[in-house]
Amino acid sequence: MNALKHKGAIIGLSHLIALWLLAISSLTAAADIPYLARQEPEWVQLASLIEEEKRPALHLDSDNARATKSWALAFDNDVLVPGGRDQDYTYGINFTQTGDNARTASVSLSKPLIALDKWLGNEHKSLGFQETFSREIGVFGFTPENISIRQANPNDRPYASLIYLSSSREQIDLVDNVAWKSTLTVGALGLGLVGELQDVVHEVTNSEKPQGWDNQISEGGELTGRYVLARQQYFDNTSDNLEVKSTIQTSIGYLTEASWSLSFRSGRIHSPWSSFNPELASYGEKSSYSSNAKAVDERYFWAGVAFKARAYNAFLQGQFRNSSVTYDHSELNPLLVEAWAGYTFAFKHGYRISYVLRGHSSEINVGAGDRSLLWGGIIVARSL
Repeated sequence: MNALKHKGAIIGLSHLIALWLLAISSLTAAADIPYLARQEPEWVQLASLIEEEKRPALHLDSDNARATKSWALAFDNDVLVPGGRDQDYTYGINFTQTGDNARTASVSLSKPLIALDKWLGNEHKSLGFQETFSREIGVFGFTPENISIRQANPNDRPYASLIYLSSSREQIDLVDNVAWKSTLTVGALGLGLVGELQDVVHEVTNSEKPQGWDNQISEGGELTGRYVLARQQYFDNTSDNLEVKSTIQTSIGYLTEASWSLSFRSGRIHSPWSSFNPELASYGEKSSYSSNAKAVDERYFWAGVAFKARAYNAFLQGQFRNSSVTYDHSELNPLLVEAWAGYTFAFKHGYRISYVLRGHSSEINVGAGDRSLLWGGIIVARSL
């Protein structure tokens, strides 16, 4: 009954957000001339008049063009949802670093990412061009609804986990308000650490200990990876208090899918539109929203909806190693609706804190696993 309520709430929320955003986008469709391009031919001289943090302009001075460093720590858990639950995408922890160090560090995937981008033709240069890098390390895990059962339960979703390292590259066209973001992730499925961390948390909180981690996908460990490419288009509606953008995203690897999303943020906004990307999150991955935004005082509400066509999910279908519980592609829903809503406080000394409620429609179309997913997250970040 609770699952049905959650499912109805997610679908209702996603429909409401979609209708609201589509209405906004229709009103702003007339503003189809890029923000800077519709200025006078001398837009470079006029760029200094634009609010720098809200809409970053082209800077010819290299010192001013340097991206701001930042870090972010995110914690996701389904118990952060009002009412409490412990199932499906059950928790995730990740740490993200943004800045030049993220590109040059020895522990980074930036070099193979750049090489892969070049091979695929993902190189975008323009008169007003900016490039940023970030790297992320994290873990996240999934459990069935009943975690007290020690043996494998083929009637519910399997235990699954991922420990990963990723690098991201963002190429921003400041003239046409377009941003291309690519991400390369390498990780391991099926390691025992994720279950052990959950055991510790449940012991500290005096909660029921999960019994079935020995039955997780790729138990014992298996290498995996993923490449993601996203194109974001910002709709300039000349409002200082509202931002709307659409994102087309595709990925291949442990999650192979394509998606289109529409998102917005509204309130006291002073950071660049390209610096905030909650629509790029995949479960726990990319949920920390670390960015190249400077330390500013702002607060805003944000929400969005995404429509996904998914071809493969290793957390349900397994990979190459045998797993105790897996699903065939025919037992999964290929079309998903995801929605999210959150609020962010940012302070002048550089710290920002966010809360997000996120969920999506059922991934499984048979058995007890046929239910919507819903979880909450807390993100703490700082610009340096």
